[in-house]
Amino acid sequence: MALTKCRCMTVTEDLRVRGIVVACGDDAAGFEEVDDVESVRVPSRPGKAEIDPLLGEHDHLVVSGTDADLAAVVLRLLRKDALSGVSVGYVPSSPDSSVAALWGLPKSPLQAVALALRGEVDPVPLIRDDVGGVLVGRGELRLVRGVAYADEQVALRGPASTIEVTPDPGGPGLAIRVVKGTLFKRPTTFYSRAFQIGCLPTRPVSDDVVHERSVGKWTWYRHTQDLRLVRGPA
Repeated sequence: MALTKCRCMTVTEDLRVRGIVVACGDDAAGFEEVDDVESVRVPSRPGKAEIDPLLGEHDHLVVSGTDADLAAVVLRLLRKDALSGVSVGYVPSSPDSSVAALWGLPKSPLQAVALALRGEVDPVPLIRDDVGGVLVGRGELRLVRGVAYADEQVALRGPASTIEVTPDPGGPGLAIRVVKGTLFKRPTTFYSRAFQIGCLPTRPVSDDVVHERSVGKWTWYRHTQDLRLVRGPA
């Protein structure tokens, strides 16, 4: 894990840089055009060894990588009880990022970098699961059969082709979209603080990462603390 500093052309005039850029994996965006940016390159989906040493030194992290990389970094903030003291900027490496689409982050890499480095914190719901993980973008259950609840409301009784769960920008925490058919079916949407299902064995997908084993029950729920995401005006 090597720290680097760039002293090159600035993205904008008067760019007030803060924190450190965490570039995850080989495909993470480079920051050669940004002046005086401290950065560290880590493996994809970094863990304790890569992230924890940064938390005592920096109160702002800019994650460059995939939604799964962002989730891995946020998980370390949760585990270290650092959510209230560390803000997070995000520069997605994929144009299909669910996090970027959900929270209106710029599609242009340079605009995303500028926002992540100097934008304003606007807290967003942080979703957890019942096996110790977090969800920052989109969760999915595919070709599932069972009984599911959104808080106390029945969201599913029987089969569904897909169930999609995301943080909810304006409600109690979660938005749940249930599609029961396979062709031309409109989703039924529920809003709640928690979603839980008991079902035939399935493998949940969180931020494009398939769970390591099949499970017969699963829960996503809103954490008591929000994620301090940078997404306001730069």
